[in-house]
Amino acid sequence: MTLPVLMPGQRWYVAFTQSNAELRAAAHLRNQDFPAYVPRFLKRRRAGRRVEHVPAALFPRYVFFGADLDRQRWRSVNGTIGVSHLVCHGERPTAIDQAILSTIAAREDEHGLVHLAPARTFRPGQAVRVTEGIFADHLGLYEGLGDQDRVRILLDLLGRKVRVLIETEAVAAA
Repeated sequence: MTLPVLMPGQRWYVAFTQSNAELRAAAHLRNQDFPAYVPRFLKRRRAGRRVEHVPAALFPRYVFFGADLDRQRWRSVNGTIGVSHLVCHGERPTAIDQAILSTIAAREDEHGLVHLAPARTFRPGQAVRVTEGIFADHLGLYEGLGDQDRVRILLDLLGRKVRVLIETEAVAAA
């Protein structure tokens, strides 16, 4: 979903949504002629032994919408399906800087998903702990990046060092 273009006089504001209702709220805001934006990314979800990546809201329970507070009936946003309430400072909604949303939208791919930078960076030789999977709670040494968002670590197994590729999300600093 790309960032919609605002009409002259409109600014970006934030609405707090009901749980898991970001897309529904955005659709209903668009039906009321408010441009709406819900940045999304691929979230890693574990279902049993399966790991899958599913689209999810980058800011859970928030939707950004454009409005001209002096010309539009912006109070109707509070009654929009999926919206819990407006994020306000006093009586009026709090404006969001267009540059912030433009920066987020610039990181979207052709599918409208925001690509996030890897959250963890380790130094070669740094002690790490495996947090999930078959090697959970084992300590090792970080070696480097592998392929497809995996890291190479050296684990001490059965008295010898073994090189293992593990998903980045399953490794934490020791």
